[in-house]
Amino acid sequence: MRINEYLSKEDVARFTGKSDLRAWALFLANWLSIIVTFAVVGLYPNVFTVLVAWLLLAGRQLGLSVLMHDAGHRTLFKTPWLNDVIGQWFCGLPVFSDMPSYARGHLQHHRKAGTHDDPDLPNYAAYPVSRESFKRKVVRDLSGQTGMKLLIYIAKGASGIISHEQRDSAKPFLQMLSVQLVMLIALAAFGIAWVYLIWLGAFLTTFMLVIRVRQVAEHAAVPDLYDTDPRMNTRTVEAPWWQRWLFAPNGVNFHMEHHFMASVPCYRLSALHEHLRKKGALVGVPVFKGYGELLRHAVPA
Repeated sequence: MRINEYLSKEDVARFTGKSDLRAWALFLANWLSIIVTFAVVGLYPNVFTVLVAWLLLAGRQLGLSVLMHDAGHRTLFKTPWLNDVIGQWFCGLPVFSDMPSYARGHLQHHRKAGTHDDPDLPNYAAYPVSRESFKRKVVRDLSGQTGMKLLIYIAKGASGIISHEQRDSAKPFLQMLSVQLVMLIALAAFGIAWVYLIWLGAFLTTFMLVIRVRQVAEHAAVPDLYDTDPRMNTRTVEAPWWQRWLFAPNGVNFHMEHHFMASVPCYRLSALHEHLRKKGALVGVPVFKGYGELLRHAVPA
């Protein structure tokens, strides 16, 4: 699947065009959602608001991770330094990720996707799996076992929760702790310091499950995991908006399009998807209309 088969030079320029305005809109919308969730649960603390916040914050944590991912690709903002500063300090570090090390490892995933050397294969190579196996994974995620394992991994020297690198200094770890402390102090200033526990609790539990579902959706049980054509080794899920809010914010559900051309910003992937569809590039590619349908495929009875 070659880019010049489906896109002219003008198309490439259009789809790879970066916009500070659109990047700021996604970034501010993500953080506004987080702040509103903090405020509501702080003003009306009860079992219902806590549980809803626990779920919603996992989706917003994924949203920050997606923005960090795009900033790591240098595609989120048009202004280069904004990718570095916003991507690291306001997107990556709040979810215990170090953008530079993540970006280096993620580049290897793009280079080697569709081969046996893909560094991310352990996340999805075993699928399809039985329901019993997937249930065990879900229990580990929601009980905090997966999250605690990753935090311990970071404390022992990993650069971040989704980085394959061992850090060569304490700097990324100290940056993560400093950002977490700032969040705690900010909440304490409004008299709701305890709400930080929901942020951390969501990270350790529901966020882990959301990440797992995203990994399954992107590369698990695809037509051919070891074919370098992204239509074979990567998947796009055409899910309704309420599912995308939790499992695929900021256009991350258009993952095949991202692997087709990684220089396209997340806010242009849906347009690229439509363009490829009209050009006939997606004929014969399996279509999944939601994450329930996708999980029934990857986790059969």
